[in-house]
Amino acid sequence: MFAYIWPLALVVLSNVFYHICEKSVPDKISPFASLTVSYLIGSVISIILYFITSRGGNLLKEVGKLNWTSIVLGVVIVGLEAGWIYAYKAGWQISTASIVQSALLAIALIFVGFFLYKEGLTWNKIVGILLCLAGLVVINLKIK
Repeated sequence: MFAYIWPLALVVLSNVFYHICEKSVPDKISPFASLTVSYLIGSVISIILYFITSRGGNLLKEVGKLNWTSIVLGVVIVGLEAGWIYAYKAGWQISTASIVQSALLAIALIFVGFFLYKEGLTWNKIVGILLCLAGLVVINLKIK
């Protein structure tokens, strides 16, 4: 059970600090200068963790096993990071930006699952899409 729960707990905890950091990037710095430092730190930590978790492993040999996904993921990560920094600089609130993004992402991934991975499009998922859309309307209402 722990092996099933800890990865999502790590994602949630990391996401909390991720959004705090993204929202706290100074307004006067280029988002890409900030990201450069973040990725250098992330690269060093990844290399250290590789050697800790792969005792006797050969990093160059592992790199030789890569395919297109690592390259595309690098591009996608820059888009995610820059998008969040610019969203917060544009005035999105930390309490709503993630919810709006997550609802839209959930809807998009239902269709990605259906078309790319042949996952079923069930009534539960269709109702979930409608609830996500309703939630987006509710969260963005300006009630006084």
